[in-house]
Amino acid sequence: MPRPRQCRRVAQLPQATYYKPRGVPMRMLQQVALTVDELEALRLADLEGLYQEEAAGRMNVSRQTFGRIVEAARKKVADALVHGKALSIEGGPVEVAPPDHPNPCGPGRGRQGAGPRRGQGRCRGNRANRPI
Repeated sequence: MPRPRQCRRVAQLPQATYYKPRGVPMRMLQQVALTVDELEALRLADLEGLYQEEAAGRMNVSRQTFGRIVEAARKKVADALVHGKALSIEGGPVEVAPPDHPNPCGPGRGRQGAGPRRGQGRCRGNRANRPI
């Protein structure tokens, strides 16, 4: 049995969850699904310009996992843009971080990219692949 997915921390849920090419009816479009954690990885890496180590710490994942998330997200967005597909943002194993505590370990106790200790930081319930 595979290991359960770690919860990925996001700053907020997206306001818009669907993008499509202008002037093309929905019934004629293929769709690419981008998860909320992939959108957060794009925001941290490309919009805020953070290094992978710092961005991974904010998302509560390892640096290697962050690299895989952002690589998958960039591939999906490029596919949607180049091939004229619709882009939907939905689901994923995420939890919304409280605005006053960006560090999941509390002030002065950062673990520099390591995931949460055993039994901590897991998603409550199975949120994977559930629409927002």
